[in-house]
Amino acid sequence: MVPMLTLRSLAFNISFYVATTLIAGIGSPCLVARPYVLRVAGFWGRVCLWLLRVVAGIKVEFRGLENIPPGPLLVAAKHQSALETLALCAVFPQFAYVLKQELLRIPLIGWYFSRGGMVAIDRSKGKRAMSLMNASAAEALRNGAQVIVFPEGTRRAPGAPPAYKQGLSHLYASLNVACVPVALNTGLFWSRNSFVRRPGHAVIEFLPPIPPGLPRAEFQALVEERIETASNALLDSGLRGLADAGYQVPATETPTAAPRT
Repeated sequence: MVPMLTLRSLAFNISFYVATTLIAGIGSPCLVARPYVLRVAGFWGRVCLWLLRVVAGIKVEFRGLENIPPGPLLVAAKHQSALETLALCAVFPQFAYVLKQELLRIPLIGWYFSRGGMVAIDRSKGKRAMSLMNASAAEALRNGAQVIVFPEGTRRAPGAPPAYKQGLSHLYASLNVACVPVALNTGLFWSRNSFVRRPGHAVIEFLPPIPPGLPRAEFQALVEERIETASNALLDSGLRGLADAGYQVPATETPTAAPRT
C-alpha cells in the first residue's frame, strides 16, 4: 500500500503543478481585469478538484452550501491544507482572500493575486496594517466580493489546539456584513509540509451565517466555537474512514490532540 500511495501522491503533485503552470500561463491575457482573473481562478479550482478525485483518490464534499447568503459577505475558514485554498475558488465566484503582501511578489501567480483584488496585509505598516486591511476589504465588498480569511493566520495540523487571531473580529466589526464559518478536515488528506495525498473523503462544511452587529468578543468566541466543534466532528469521521482503509495518520492528527470546545 505504501509504494502505491507514494506513486499516486507523486502523480498528483506533478499533474497539479503542471496544470497550475499551464492555466496561469495560458490565462495570462485575462490579467487585464478582475472578472476574468476570477474566472481563471474558478476554472483552476475545478481542475484541481478533478485531479484530486481522479489522480489522488480524494473526493471533496461541500456541505451546507445552502447556508451561503447571496452577495458580499465575510467567510472565516479553518485552515489545515492548501486544499481548501483551491477548493473555495470553485465555490465563491467573487472571492477575495486576505493574504500576506509578500505573496504578491511571486512571479505570475502574484500578478493574479494583485489583479484579482485580493486583500493584502502589509505587516511592515505596524499598527496601521489592520486599518489598511479593513479599508481594502471594504473596497472588495463594494465590488461584490466574498472576503475569505483564515482566522488562525496559517495552516495548522488537524487536532492542533486552535490559535485564532483578532484580525477576524476586526474585519467583522469594520465590514458590518454576515460571516459564514467554514469547518473542514482537509488536512487529513493533504497534509501540510508533506507531499503525501491520502485517498479518502474530505469535507468542507459551510455553517449557518453569523449576522452582523455582535460585540467583537462575543463574535470571536462564537465563530471559534462553531468552527472548532464542527471541524472536530469532521476530524473524527475522517480518521475513522482512513483507519478503515488502512492508512496511518501522524499522532498529532488525532481527535485527542485538540481540546473540545
